[in-house]
Amino acid sequence: MPTPARTGRATRPTRRPRLITLPGVYAPQYDTELLARNLRRERIGEDASVLDLGTGSGALAVAAARLGARVTALDISRRAVLTARVNARLSGQSVTVRRGDMTRGVPAGPYDYVISNPPYVPSPSTRLPRRGAARAWDAGPAGRAIVDRVCDAAPGALRPGGVLLMVHSALSGVDATLERLADRGMKPALADREFVPFGPVMRSRESWLRHRNLLEDGETCEELVVIRAELP
Repeated sequence: MPTPARTGRATRPTRRPRLITLPGVYAPQYDTELLARNLRRERIGEDASVLDLGTGSGALAVAAARLGARVTALDISRRAVLTARVNARLSGQSVTVRRGDMTRGVPAGPYDYVISNPPYVPSPSTRLPRRGAARAWDAGPAGRAIVDRVCDAAPGALRPGGVLLMVHSALSGVDATLERLADRGMKPALADREFVPFGPVMRSRESWLRHRNLLEDGETCEELVVIRAELP
């Protein structure tokens, strides 16, 4: 697959559905659209069960429900739970939304699909924020604090033949995700990628990311990736 230049033209976003987003809740962005696009490529029907880990606004849960799936969505943020419930109702979709930790206390499965757009932006502090908007993106110095937990939780939540779809930044380590999932008995692959312009969060920590050699001088775009992993 050809790799676009990181300083080249970023992909234009598709039109986003109208959803409400309460303050402090992650609003649908490029990564949401990229994962939704890959979700639509799957053979999801009325009998499929989907678990959305870290649902945020509920955009991905609603997208899965529109495909006919039975959807359970989980988020630790009370505001996110409320937002996702409201958006499901506004969209006319049936989604079960629960408050809980990203990977502990996962509602009983097994599920046909686990989908997740977890926090993945590398951040200077090893302590993850417990409240506020940054909780939706800060993921520790390697950007893997939550990504790794999703990798660990997915095999136990999926039925045999079930699929994990997860989106994160290439800065968080694509190979690390593939290796971790493989070590847990899954068959992972890089399913999709897209280059997008830096948003406010990336711009705010460009200097720190360059200091850690995570960015090169002149980079203006971030690579997002979708990892697809199947449980044999």
